[in-house]
Amino acid sequence: MTGRTAEAVALDAASHPRSRTAPVRIVHLGLGAFHRAHLAWYTDRADPAREWGIAAFTGRRPDAALVLGAQDGLYTLVERGPDGDRFEVIESLVEARDGADVARLRELLARPEVAIVSLTITEPAYLVTADGRLDTGSPEVSDDIARVSSVLAGDASPAPSTMPGRLVAGLAARRDADVGGLSVVSCDNLSRNGQVTRAAVLGMAEEVDPDLRAWIEREIAFVDTSVDRITPRTTDDDVELVQQATQLHDRSPVVTEPFRSWVLAGEFPAGRPSWEDAGAVFVDDIEPFERRKLWLLNAAHSLLAYSGIARGHATVAEALADADCARWVEELWDEAAGLLRDPALDLDRYRADLRDRFANARIAHHLTQIAEDGTAKLRARAVPVLRGEREAGRSGAAAARLIAAWMDHVAGSADPAQLPDARRDDIADALAAPGEERTVRLLALLDTALADDAEVVALIEERSRELHAAAGTEGTR
Repeated sequence: MTGRTAEAVALDAASHPRSRTAPVRIVHLGLGAFHRAHLAWYTDRADPAREWGIAAFTGRRPDAALVLGAQDGLYTLVERGPDGDRFEVIESLVEARDGADVARLRELLARPEVAIVSLTITEPAYLVTADGRLDTGSPEVSDDIARVSSVLAGDASPAPSTMPGRLVAGLAARRDADVGGLSVVSCDNLSRNGQVTRAAVLGMAEEVDPDLRAWIEREIAFVDTSVDRITPRTTDDDVELVQQATQLHDRSPVVTEPFRSWVLAGEFPAGRPSWEDAGAVFVDDIEPFERRKLWLLNAAHSLLAYSGIARGHATVAEALADADCARWVEELWDEAAGLLRDPALDLDRYRADLRDRFANARIAHHLTQIAEDGTAKLRARAVPVLRGEREAGRSGAAAARLIAAWMDHVAGSADPAQLPDARRDDIADALAAPGEERTVRLLALLDTALADDAEVVALIEERSRELHAAAGTEGTR
């Protein structure tokens, strides 16, 4: 598709007036497509009176804030089902900011009406170690400790650049304003994501102000969630499609699947929207639901990404249509299902839904996108299944196959130092090792105990040989 139709006008508050601009009551860190297809959609749908506006801050770059700011926060959500598209303009985002604008973040968090901070920052950006502590040895974290200390001392430059740094700086402003607590809601694919967030934030606060840490422990609630909505990257063709269908030139639409799921467990001391009216589910224990999502949907995505790329596939739908890839997914699901005992999870229906969603070829969920940040993702998606299978006296061959596919993927990279992974330097160092030592060192990046188990190492190498035999290629490890 090329060219703009003559009738199209720019999407903004003039071309699409809001019935009412909601006041900012939610502050979001990580202004990406998933947030706009998920929490922002739930808020828009659950808040017809427009009482819960979202102010969202970007991560590393200001680009999304510049585009959405020019559109007054408005954007088109495209629900792409197997039989067609549905278009709607989302109104819940009322302010878009550069993440580096920590002064504005502090100003908002000092307001009593702001009740929630939500996060979609990707797994590596939590900057926690394998044992769940803030990684104070990271240069990013050590730099931000100094920056947050400066902010608390009245010097706002340079601004903190990490989530723990920015959020602690904001919460310090809230404490100083004496306006009470709020809830922090992580929407990233991490096991116990609320508790991971809590560890990162408390760790940063301890480094800069122990009294602030104590206040956060008393006043701030950290909510665990399980989130699900496939949201591929928007293309130029999607922008053109929206324009042709709506006669609005939206520079930042979001394309997503009709399916969505949001399960939450935690407290909201300052209130929240009625997200349950839009289909969100509130539970006492998030763990069974997050495990189901991580070990079935997310793990299968990673397996399809690494094995599918090796076999020349570009999207999830293409990879699932490959009989070998589909069989490997089913075997991985069988292992995960053996570790998930709660009948409320309805695993047969969940697996059937996943097959239908993955097969939706109109959602171009690109494997290269899923393949990013493998070290962080596989620690949550593959390692628990492999450990659980081994502890139950079973082989864990399907989970080992996923890890082997990741190892082959990074080994086949033209330049490991440029991999889209926070541990790229460690990966490059491991890849320089010969033979089995390379497998051991790569596995240690995911789990040191598994790396010390000779049987597991041998199992992963066996699965790698199987992958190469099925693809008709020679192994590179």
